[in-house]
Amino acid sequence: MSDHLQLTSTLEHGEGVDNSFSLTERETQKHSMAAKPNRQQSRLSPNEQMIIEIVRRNCGVKRSAITGFTNLTQPSVHRIVDGLLEQNFLTLGETVIEGRGKPSKGLELNPAAAYSVGLSVNTDSASLCICNFRCDVVHYEVLPVHPGQRASTLIVLKERTLAAMRVLGIPRSSLVGLGCAMSGYFVPPHGYFVTPEPLQDWSLVNIESELESLFETPVWTENNATTGAVGESVVGAGLQYPTFGYLSFNYGFGAGVIIDGKPIFGSYGNAGEISRVYTLDEVAHRPALGELIKRLRANGVDVSNMEDLRQRFDPAWPGVDRWVEEVTPFLNRAIDAMWAVFDPAAIVFGGELPRELGEMLIAAPSSKRFWRTGISAVEPVKILSRVSGDPAAIGAALIPLKDLFFS
Repeated sequence: MSDHLQLTSTLEHGEGVDNSFSLTERETQKHSMAAKPNRQQSRLSPNEQMIIEIVRRNCGVKRSAITGFTNLTQPSVHRIVDGLLEQNFLTLGETVIEGRGKPSKGLELNPAAAYSVGLSVNTDSASLCICNFRCDVVHYEVLPVHPGQRASTLIVLKERTLAAMRVLGIPRSSLVGLGCAMSGYFVPPHGYFVTPEPLQDWSLVNIESELESLFETPVWTENNATTGAVGESVVGAGLQYPTFGYLSFNYGFGAGVIIDGKPIFGSYGNAGEISRVYTLDEVAHRPALGELIKRLRANGVDVSNMEDLRQRFDPAWPGVDRWVEEVTPFLNRAIDAMWAVFDPAAIVFGGELPRELGEMLIAAPSSKRFWRTGISAVEPVKILSRVSGDPAAIGAALIPLKDLFFS
């Protein structure tokens, strides 16, 4: 029996597992043979998506004010808004009084219109996130399992997701998709992950098919740096900076690219694999937190894993200052590469980066530059992530909503 069928069989017949999402073996086989799907198609028109995005960014906006954000006529806007209200994507909020005009109710997203699930698989932990249509995180938890074993992690994911949905009163029909974020990069021909060594059990397997079989819902799989960037674009720094670079400090070191509010994936899904700017001899000097943990242990600091580093980080630990000094030129190379290629307004420091360490890295000196004219270009600002919680899990949950409903 293949790993995929064995995993599905375990989930279908294991004790204490709710089987409401399970598929038959024949259906599972059909899913496992299918090619990796393209982006899911939205059931909404581009204009409907545009108006939903306007309301999302301007909660409480009056219907009459939406026209100014678009190139549509007012009758067209009113017709589209009426349709979205009828489909329960929008709802009427508080009454808005402006000037001498007739008071009217502002428009808001209906939080119960749709829900999505996000799974983040890191080298030493896995977390679950559920977001509503308003992009609020309604549930978040670190799964009580080490992610090294794929089957047991997915079993717990299903159990905990179903339990959370029951507690929150979320009907199965409202679940529109699941996003999975993982460390690693994609390789052809199937677009499977190649993961870091601690996640070897997740490498070169059809994760999308396994998750689709478990949840019977569309699945998106992305690098955790990309999902972190998406989360930042929807609920974080992207609300102020539509074009930004996202640096993901995890066990490794990656990046995501957001241009005009949209993530860039690249030909093979690997846009933002920023560690490729380093030679083999330089890899150990890039700002990867796995390398920092090795240095701390060598200096007698007992740091068990990434979560421990994030929770207990102390800038006074021996070796921290020296590591920051060592990685700064390599961090600057990544920033300069992003600045040169797509001219971001901001560079966001995110991933599993402890906040105090992020502040130290941001304060480190930038590259010295020479401008022939003596007048420099505008540099991107360096800021810490504005997303609370696990940005990769939150971003993974938001990707289905963004793809299906938001422009």
